[in-house]
Amino acid sequence: MRLLSRVLRGAAWLAVATAVAVPALADDVLFENVRIFDGRGAKLSPPSNVLVRGNIVEAISLDPIAADGAVRIDGGGRTLMPGLIDMHWHTMLVRPNPLQAINGEVGYLNLMAAVEAEATLLRGFTTVRDMGGPSFSLKRAIDDGLVPGPRIYPSGAMITVTSGHGDFRQVTDLPRTIGGMLSRMEEIGGSMIADTPDEVRIRVREQLMQGATQIKLTAGGGVSSPHSPLDVSTFTEPELRAAVEAAENWGTFVCVHAYTPAAIQRSIRAGVRCIEHAHLMDEATARMIADAGIWLSTQPFLDTGGSGGAAALGPSEQAKKAQVVAGTGRVYPLARKYAIKTAWGTDILFSAAEARQQGARLASLAKWYTPAEALTMATSTNAQLLEMTGLRNPYPGTLGLVEEGAFADLLLVDGDPLADLDLVADPANFDVIMKDGKVYKNTVAE
Repeated sequence: MRLLSRVLRGAAWLAVATAVAVPALADDVLFENVRIFDGRGAKLSPPSNVLVRGNIVEAISLDPIAADGAVRIDGGGRTLMPGLIDMHWHTMLVRPNPLQAINGEVGYLNLMAAVEAEATLLRGFTTVRDMGGPSFSLKRAIDDGLVPGPRIYPSGAMITVTSGHGDFRQVTDLPRTIGGMLSRMEEIGGSMIADTPDEVRIRVREQLMQGATQIKLTAGGGVSSPHSPLDVSTFTEPELRAAVEAAENWGTFVCVHAYTPAAIQRSIRAGVRCIEHAHLMDEATARMIADAGIWLSTQPFLDTGGSGGAAALGPSEQAKKAQVVAGTGRVYPLARKYAIKTAWGTDILFSAAEARQQGARLASLAKWYTPAEALTMATSTNAQLLEMTGLRNPYPGTLGLVEEGAFADLLLVDGDPLADLDLVADPANFDVIMKDGKVYKNTVAE
């Protein structure tokens, strides 16, 4: 508990230290002469005008809009589109290396996360779904206007088993004493170990109590964990069901980290609503996902590289990563073949350099999707999955669309991303970045 208090104090200092970075909210902003990608269409609109009042898109018209006193932004025929959404982000784990993430000083880790949150927003990502980590305090600071950053849908600590993905203990830390001391990663809220249905219920309810919008379990092995082979299945079906029941009692759902057919199929039988990754799935598993009508949230892992986060991995973890990368070319064709509801994210860890490639990861979907399909996935389709959080949704309203009544999360793009998806790879092409009606970047006047 003393460490938790230190975490909260660190987050509070983070908020005070960076409060001056957030711009003031203009009463009205009028975008003139823009062509709109609304988040679901295959073509841009004719030249249009869009009025933002407060944090809402109030009016869209082909005709001029009277808006006395509004800040006017001359689009000059540029593209106005929804802010991007990353459905698998780790807000607290992007910048530190693994050693820092586990053993680093909590206040410094919070400051690193705040810097990265602003960088994420300035890459055009106005919303992220955090899939494991102690992001609650940073989310609150962003929502309160103390620091700039994207909207965060937090999962809280990812819940794992002894030896599972997310258990970063060494063998010298064993045996685990039930009801005994927590590991360092558990103390800071990065992951929690649960080895029985009752323990799973407790850990799920703890995350919900702190404000989790959905729950994350690791149902199979993972790349970065030192004692977690990819082929293993971790939670038993009763344990998974316990998590599903606890989440559903709160009106939300469980997502699972799972690569293999065995881990995925067991999770589906237990009532899990969203599979993360699935790079090693087979045809039968893809068909099962589609028949169950559940979501696949996956990522275009394309590079085994030796830089950035990859450099922090040992030989065993590098080998596991190579297996996952090899599966990328299979998971997307299977998702298309079986018309699986598919969300997009990045899952970037331990590297500010790789984080700068966040938009390039989206552009890489051009291997399997048209630009319109890829951008729809990263906007309105991702928003549909966020809506499944129901009453746990911290941002009730319309995300991922440019339409009247939607949240004013908007990008003004210098060019047509429906013709050239690579435009989203470089945030220099975003002349205006607006989130919740606030303008965080505007180079049009320049």
